[in-house]
Amino acid sequence: MSRPKVWIPRRLSEATLERARAHYDLVEEPIDEPAPPARIIEMSALVDAMIPCHSERFTAEVAAALDPRLKIVANHSVGLDHCDLPALRARGIDVTNTPDVLSDATAEIAMLLMLGAARRATEGDRIVRSGAWDSWSPAFMVGKQVSGSRLGIVGMGRVGRSMAQKARGFGMEIHYHNRAELAPDQAKGAIYHADLDEMLGQVDFLSLHCPITPESRNLIDARRLALLPKEAVIVNTARGGLIDEAALLAAIQSGQIAAAGLDCFLVEPGGNPALAGEERIMMLPHIGSATRKTRDAMGYRALDNLDAFFAGKRPRDLVN
Repeated sequence: MSRPKVWIPRRLSEATLERARAHYDLVEEPIDEPAPPARIIEMSALVDAMIPCHSERFTAEVAAALDPRLKIVANHSVGLDHCDLPALRARGIDVTNTPDVLSDATAEIAMLLMLGAARRATEGDRIVRSGAWDSWSPAFMVGKQVSGSRLGIVGMGRVGRSMAQKARGFGMEIHYHNRAELAPDQAKGAIYHADLDEMLGQVDFLSLHCPITPESRNLIDARRLALLPKEAVIVNTARGGLIDEAALLAAIQSGQIAAAGLDCFLVEPGGNPALAGEERIMMLPHIGSATRKTRDAMGYRALDNLDAFFAGKRPRDLVN
């Protein structure tokens, strides 16, 4: 009996590839670059399954052109905004993702960005590296203290709850806005706000951990930035489209917002050149889940879904 044929367009962890090679006939791309729509459509006639990343876009137009041979798209990602789920379902193509396994790694990056933005890490690093550190005074490099401050979390899912757990280690008071209030054993004392606007006025730090949807696009705009206390700090490790980047830059330059830490941007890869000149914005290239442990876990979770599908079972993380 022939083995299912699987296309892996990006370079996954070696442990993932070794396991995949042992059970499937793989088509691996020699160059680790985002696959364009034409390549996705072309490969759909040659394989039974795909393990794409967030960089591969399955729009309605792409879904309509996919070959009937393709049966499952086992995403190597949690986010699904790159997939038109109804369009793929209409073609009879199952879609899965990899939840649970990257929560701690992403929350670690959120903590790094919160601390780095608050304590002016980007500016301090430049001063030392450039040889410009030639003096010291009590007024030198004064930042915003994290310990004991109030943290607002938007989206209290797995990553948001992991962020809250880590922030409690800094003695932070946790506030959160979510689609629904959590049970006490999950909230662990965090204060629920049904109204996001109402929460914004009560926090010193704001960390975004919600998905991007038509309703949440530009969730943090000029109006909501103005609702935050003066010199608040904003962190985004979810999706770039949650923040109006021009409004954020204006709020920082006016002094309304003290700093920001961003791991995601409206345009990726590349980021926003307008933000790059502002040292009060600490930026990372969307590496929230980039640890060896997490990359292996994401790859294994995608393969678990494929294994179940080809065994005639319902994949654990079926989303459509």
